[in-house]
Amino acid sequence: MDTLESIMNTTGRIFDIQKFSTHDGPGIRTIVFLKGCILRCRWCCNPESQEYKIQEMVQNGKTKTIGYDITVKKVLEDVGKDMPYYRRSGGGLTLSGGEAMCQKEFAIALLKGAHHMGINTCIETTANLPFETVKEFAENLDYILMDIKHTDSKKHKEFTGVSNELILENAQKLSQIAKSLTVRVPVIPTFNDTEEEIFSIAKFAKSLRGVEEIHLLPYHRLGYDKYIGLGREYLMGDVQTPSKEHMDKLKKSAECSGLRVIIGG
Repeated sequence: MDTLESIMNTTGRIFDIQKFSTHDGPGIRTIVFLKGCILRCRWCCNPESQEYKIQEMVQNGKTKTIGYDITVKKVLEDVGKDMPYYRRSGGGLTLSGGEAMCQKEFAIALLKGAHHMGINTCIETTANLPFETVKEFAENLDYILMDIKHTDSKKHKEFTGVSNELILENAQKLSQIAKSLTVRVPVIPTFNDTEEEIFSIAKFAKSLRGVEEIHLLPYHRLGYDKYIGLGREYLMGDVQTPSKEHMDKLKKSAECSGLRVIIGG
């Protein structure tokens, strides 16, 4: 069994800590962004999260180091500064990335350490790992925000670099054990932004035990400058953010599944 000391001394690699978030789980939350990801989504707004290695990125004409190693203790000292906000709002700690599950030992230690401090826990994930790993995370999470990007495996692989069979299988298994599971869908023009595709995802989400709502997250180009700063090509070209009118149509399509639908997180 892990001791509290060993948990707090566990080291991992992050690239940012964002405070006062209200779109990444209930209440006011602190998001810890971990380095490393399995997927290579064309539209990823955090391309600096994809590689586990420490990188350099040019921002506003200056070269910035992206990624640093830190202990659970140091992270939670920072997270814990906002305890009054968590208590008043029902907020807490959210792990994001990248894919936080890629750093299993560190991420689970963060979750255990947060619970020890009385802070509730959440993760943003695709859960594209063996279910034994996913299950261990679920046991230490109060809320799970799970991305379901498409129900068609071929198209999923074309745009993300991986097929979706394991993701959908894990979603079904997670729904049996998660304390709270919400499905989130990044709405990406040319990938999944038709009424038929969104309804298919919503219908799948409706089949999951305990899932009552789905979040539709409109595509944006806020990550474009990061690709340039990393010396990478932005593969979405000049694709634009979906209009409010189009998002409303997709919302109505998703509502046909019987789920509550929220635009945004």
